[in-house]
Amino acid sequence: MAIGGAIANYEVNKGVVTVQTGRVQRLDLAAVVSASGEIKPKTYVNIGANAFGKITKLYVKEGDRVKRGQMLAQLENVQSAADVNATRAGLESAQTDALAAEAAVNTAAADLDRAKADWERMNLDWQRAQSLYHDQLIAKSDFDTRKNQWETADSGLAQAKARLAQAKAQKESADRRIAQNQANLTRVSDVLQKASYEAPFDGVITNLPVREGETVVIGIQNSPGSTLMTLADMSVITAEVRVDETDIVNVALGQSAEVTIDAIPKKVFKATVTEIGNNAIVRSTGVATSQTTAASQEAKDFKVVVTLQDPPDDLRPGLSATAKITTATRAQVLSVPIQALTVRTQTELDAAKNEKGSVQAATPVTEASKKEVQGVFVIRDKKAQFVPVETGIAGTTDIEVKSGLKEGDEIVTGSYKVLRTMKPGASVKVDNVVVKKEEEEN
Repeated sequence: MAIGGAIANYEVNKGVVTVQTGRVQRLDLAAVVSASGEIKPKTYVNIGANAFGKITKLYVKEGDRVKRGQMLAQLENVQSAADVNATRAGLESAQTDALAAEAAVNTAAADLDRAKADWERMNLDWQRAQSLYHDQLIAKSDFDTRKNQWETADSGLAQAKARLAQAKAQKESADRRIAQNQANLTRVSDVLQKASYEAPFDGVITNLPVREGETVVIGIQNSPGSTLMTLADMSVITAEVRVDETDIVNVALGQSAEVTIDAIPKKVFKATVTEIGNNAIVRSTGVATSQTTAASQEAKDFKVVVTLQDPPDDLRPGLSATAKITTATRAQVLSVPIQALTVRTQTELDAAKNEKGSVQAATPVTEASKKEVQGVFVIRDKKAQFVPVETGIAGTTDIEVKSGLKEGDEIVTGSYKVLRTMKPGASVKVDNVVVKKEEEEN
């Protein structure tokens, strides 16, 4: 009897698949893109050497907070300071010469006015003498004297005009010497200024690779110059992360994010997406595709910058960080566990409709029959019916269902092996004991 009962039970359960199930329910979903990177200040500058020379004084050390305009470092400047003093002295001399030339111009102008007056007076005397001499009222000697006086006045007028022109030329030359010395002073002052380094903005010295007494050099073609220090504005902190190329299309400016920092565990910082890179970066090399000529099939990422809200004061550039960017949210939408989704080909679905459960040999194989259909298995009359569904955003564990299901439907959620191999329309036996035990253990 026992053997007969076992055989009967086997026959009853033959072809029955044991499954775990869940319910279609309404949930609040959020699609999240996770990416890793590092902490970086929004504004920072590497202060490099602008001149060749030895560092005579470092006014700061790594970690110091500085104000805009504060002195940071000083290079030796004996020669450049001497050049400035010499050029400034030359400028002052040229300015003095210009004042003297201007006085000479004024003197020459006064002399010209006097010469004009003398010429006019002598010209009147000469004209009067001509008339008197014609009427034989004056002697020939008086006539000649007045003629000589007029010629002398005429020569004096020409000489005064020449002296004025000469004085103006000297004044113009002096002005040009002033301009030349001012240009030279600007040049040597710039050289002198490059020996002193001031903070361009308020910030923190985050890197100081040099010491007093070291000699620094300026950069030339294909050879970078010496870096004195790095100054960072720590008032605005960002996390620069790399987002996979498959996720970047969902990332947009202004989206909210949560940033975790390895050095500060168990703390989450709110952030906002403020920058999205346009050039793909090859993951293995870190080089932008725009900088390479050869095509690459390697995985690529895109740079995304998120700005932290209320960052702590002890953050340091370079700390490893992970950003979880919320790309979309849905409130109270129909949802199913992600693992419940599966795919079947159109051939398999057509076979399920056939009474024999298989496609006849004469049925041709077409591209349409190879098409994959996404869906879930719904429990109906103790059978797993495959229902195609249209999905929306995916959360951490659940995914939105836009069509195909209704709230409360019982769907197959496991196991993975069963979902992968189960045929549409198969008889099923629900066993959620394993799932409940796992939930209790968690």
